[in-house]
Amino acid sequence: MRKWLLIFLIFYMGTTICCAQNERSWEEWLGTMSEIDDAESNRLELTYEELSELENHKLDLNRCTREELLQLPFLSAQQVMDFIEYRDRYGRIETIVELRMIKSMEKSTIDLLSHFATIYPEEVKDTLPSFKNIIRYARHELVATFKVPFYNRRGDVNGYLGYKYKHWLRYTFTSGPHVKMGFVASQDAGEPFFAGQNSMGYDYYSFYLMLQKWGYIRRMVVGRYRLKFGLGLIMNNSFGLGKVNTLASLGRTVNNITPHGSRTEANYLQGAAATFKLSNSFSLTAFASWRTIDATLNHNSTKVATILQTGYHRTKSEMERRRNTSEALFGGNVNFFCNGWHAGITGFYTHFNRELKPSTTQLYRYWYPKGSQFWNASIDYGYVSGRLNISGETATGNCQQIATINTISYQLTPSLTLMALQRYYPYQYYSLFSESFAEGGNVQNESGVYLGGNWLIGRYMKLLFYTDYAWFAWPKYRISESSGSWDNMIQLTGQKELWSWAFRYRIRAKKRDITGKRIAIPFTEQRARASAIYNNNNWSLQTQLDMALCQFTHKSYGIMLTENIGYSYQHIRLNLTAGFFNTDDYNSRLYTYERGVLYNFSFPSFYGKGMRLALNTRVDFTNRLMLIGKLGITKYFDRKVIGSGLQRINGSSVSDLEVQLRVKL
Repeated sequence: MRKWLLIFLIFYMGTTICCAQNERSWEEWLGTMSEIDDAESNRLELTYEELSELENHKLDLNRCTREELLQLPFLSAQQVMDFIEYRDRYGRIETIVELRMIKSMEKSTIDLLSHFATIYPEEVKDTLPSFKNIIRYARHELVATFKVPFYNRRGDVNGYLGYKYKHWLRYTFTSGPHVKMGFVASQDAGEPFFAGQNSMGYDYYSFYLMLQKWGYIRRMVVGRYRLKFGLGLIMNNSFGLGKVNTLASLGRTVNNITPHGSRTEANYLQGAAATFKLSNSFSLTAFASWRTIDATLNHNSTKVATILQTGYHRTKSEMERRRNTSEALFGGNVNFFCNGWHAGITGFYTHFNRELKPSTTQLYRYWYPKGSQFWNASIDYGYVSGRLNISGETATGNCQQIATINTISYQLTPSLTLMALQRYYPYQYYSLFSESFAEGGNVQNESGVYLGGNWLIGRYMKLLFYTDYAWFAWPKYRISESSGSWDNMIQLTGQKELWSWAFRYRIRAKKRDITGKRIAIPFTEQRARASAIYNNNNWSLQTQLDMALCQFTHKSYGIMLTENIGYSYQHIRLNLTAGFFNTDDYNSRLYTYERGVLYNFSFPSFYGKGMRLALNTRVDFTNRLMLIGKLGITKYFDRKVIGSGLQRINGSSVSDLEVQLRVKL
């Protein structure tokens, strides 16, 4: 261990001498805004994939719609409305810098926006779609990725049906603002390839065709897609971040259809969805879906015990659960927006070919959805003005219970905005496709109040803070009685010239059962992060310190120091990450963002004692050809075996290589 620590200290001392970096990436912003709750759910991964897609297919600032801008999680409803009003008043936007004329647009927000939006030449016009124009403006992108692990898991030797390599293909066709088509083929490690039940090659295929700004059609997607309406109380299988980003976006509502170009094998719909423009104020969205899903069936029964979302089909038992249940859904949304006022009505019906019958031996599962037919309906509403932003959604369903979430934010001064959020989710309420603001992870069995603020301190710093209290009337996972949770956070970020920095402190108190007993005792979790980044034209340097202190049956402490160096010169980009971590147990685990290949999220967590090294190299041979390679090594000092079951690795280190090739035509 002393040897590894010495190597790390030498590396750290050397890197602090050569400070520098290129432009601050949106990926660093995502790392700053994320929390451990986001990292351990699929929200952050979906956000990363969709933002990666937007970065590679930028919006046109002179032609993008309000709905397209609301896809960007760092923009508030007020900023989007101010941008649309500015463009309508002054006409064509000539440069990104011009956006500084909009009072609600901060420099940091404009810098982020520049990654996802651009100004296309005036000659690229919204001409009526035709086959000739589709061919004229056609663009093709092919991405191929291959991952090689330099180790064997127990299942690779005996247990998994396929080899240990992971690979995937992604093809995207775009033509101006009107046509977009995508195709994904993906293979997880351990899954059979051109063998067994995967005789057609890959384990997972996905396709979509999207048309937009096509007469009365605002957007239409055929194939696989995701939806989000209102605040996600009944329908949201798109992305969204947690409590920190709720402050940044000020609790805005979103109505959107998004094509599913992800390798995620769950949380999508399959069929068709379209939004039609009825007038300048009204729009209508209709959607229908039929797909097969993975499910665990009850013993000696055809009824569904659990709907699975992992997407793994590596063993015989996982293959037996593969797509053994079908799910049909259809519904619609009517939306109104005029002069800052907005309202919408959403409703849909869902049918399964098998009855859902979850096991209720564990008390927290008692109110899980049961049956084969479900319906949900909601109304969303709100108002946006120069200082005031009100939004909310109220819903019901089979359970005949009312759930509601409401937010209000008010700009007290040009630099200080306060926000309040209230939610009430009865434990009898459920929607199979909801994803909204929640402390407990699910839109069920929770009521609470969230108060926060967004304060611009001078020209260079921003302070975010919140306090959130939630009450769970019914027992939850790992807690056998009614309980509460109190969560508090303060985050200070700043940027001046070549420097940027961030500090965050969070303390959360709740109750948890002692393992194996139905006795609940307090569980307190404190986490802190401090980071500093220095950027210039070619070099980068980022130092980050993470700490955790958890109090349960005993105290658990964790610390991680991460150093990141980036170098960019002409067509070459290098990024080296080195981290040393030391935690007492899993409760005090820590996580850090790593730059990876395109469309592949990397935000690993660490516990125990060890060191992490990762080298990412990108070469843009031309504007059309790019190659990325990432080598990652994790060395543990406190164990000789990593993982358990079929994932067990006999050794104290793991290393793997990812290679990605992108071709644009």
